[in-house]
Amino acid sequence: MSDPQYDVAIVGAGFSGLYLLHRCRQMGMNARIWEAGSGVGGTWYWNRYPGARCDIESMQYSYQFDDALQQEWEWTERYSPQPEILRYAEHVAERFALLDGIDFERRVQQAVYSKPDACWHLTAESGQKISARYCVMATGCLSAPNWPPLKGYDDFHGNVYHTALWPHEGVDFSGKRVAVIGTGSSGIQTIPMIAQAASELTVFQRTPNYSVPAHNQPMDAQYSAAVKADYRGMRERAKQRIGGIEGEYNTASAMEVSDEDRTAEYERRWQQGGLLFLQSYSDILTNKTSNDTMVEFVHDKIRSIVTAPEVADLLCPPNIIGGKRMCVDTNYYATFNRANVSLVDIRTTPIDCINRQGLSVGSDQYDVDIIVVATGFDAMTGALNRIDIRGKSGTSLKDHWKDGPSSYLGLAMHDFPNLFTVTGPGSPSVLTNMLPTLEQHVEWITDCIAYLRNSNYTVIEASREAQDQWWDHTQEVAKQGIKQTTNSWYLGANIEGKAKVFMPYLGGFPAYLKKCEEVVANGYQGFVTR
Repeated sequence: MSDPQYDVAIVGAGFSGLYLLHRCRQMGMNARIWEAGSGVGGTWYWNRYPGARCDIESMQYSYQFDDALQQEWEWTERYSPQPEILRYAEHVAERFALLDGIDFERRVQQAVYSKPDACWHLTAESGQKISARYCVMATGCLSAPNWPPLKGYDDFHGNVYHTALWPHEGVDFSGKRVAVIGTGSSGIQTIPMIAQAASELTVFQRTPNYSVPAHNQPMDAQYSAAVKADYRGMRERAKQRIGGIEGEYNTASAMEVSDEDRTAEYERRWQQGGLLFLQSYSDILTNKTSNDTMVEFVHDKIRSIVTAPEVADLLCPPNIIGGKRMCVDTNYYATFNRANVSLVDIRTTPIDCINRQGLSVGSDQYDVDIIVVATGFDAMTGALNRIDIRGKSGTSLKDHWKDGPSSYLGLAMHDFPNLFTVTGPGSPSVLTNMLPTLEQHVEWITDCIAYLRNSNYTVIEASREAQDQWWDHTQEVAKQGIKQTTNSWYLGANIEGKAKVFMPYLGGFPAYLKKCEEVVANGYQGFVTR
């Protein structure tokens, strides 16, 4: 058995990868990160489009592993903009001296497990190679951009930009005719910003999304001080919440109260803003009748904001609220009242192609100077499937997952010894506040590797039985709510040809934490070690 170059190879230098490297070093393990970009930050490195902003409040969307870091860092806004989050990631990398452990512009092409030496061998697109006893994929849930399958990208005379691959130097929209394709989270954030500069903005919408106001504002100094005085308590309370977010949760049913009281509660939450609008009542995501009352309220809000009735109707989603990830916006709906903004419905008449002048939709031609593609990601599995990952049988992970992904706890897969995934399918991940979720995964993974080293084990692998049982449980839990009734990227429905399987764990952060703790307490139950 030959010795690998490193104990741990880490793919990705986002928030997961940085904490993994730091924790490996703390535990005396030799680790190395390969990162495709030229800097740290992961999704916040790539997504630099105008208006990019976190939809979790700043005081909660941050690391908690180092209390001094929590106390020192000062957020400037209620919801942090992309440049500030990127500065935070860069600060963490410098503060904990992590940069010398990262190879930038090193995109992984292949990762192969070798049974003879029980090691992972990684090859970069540029030809470099690395070997490690353990490999951790910290590639992120929303990091593989989804391009709509349109003909003619190369024919267009102007520039085409994807929100997830934004130029670092920025884009000048002044006086330009701009097309935006997509009205998901990135579209909802960037459309109001582009509209302020462009001479004409045409938004091409296939499916409208629900959005609630952010009511973003400069950080309140008293609020920040109060949180910092009880950061430990707030973090512990957040762990007991289904989404890992501390805040106001109503335990009552929407159907227990009068129409007047229910509307008043929705209005109060709307004025507060943010994702916890969905927590107005406990059964919004389990009871269709309750959900319908919130749908009606939000539709009425859209119609009260958008002055053209036909445009307002197009912006009202036909599906349940919360089936897709809720969006949080600043002046999104009001932007459609501007004289320079128009909305094109492409649900019934899709875009035919991109041509030299712009876009062709049915018998209509839309001439533009710039096209912005805001169609999101091949979520959860896209980044992993774009790497040729081969386990002990030689079969690729992509082939294993052709009928839908399956994993044990979103952490490991049968047939892939010594391979771990951070927030993989089968974990709460995108249904939670990602920072605490990924910290929990990083700590679980590094504790597991330390256990193996201390026990003189060199190999760990999820058993097929444990994986199948957990994945069956994940699918069963998904059926208990109404989220799966909506075609969304949770199901892979936004990617042509992708198997429709509900990928994140809907059982909530507390139940998932308990399961992970039980697995460890029972000697890493469900794993085979040797």
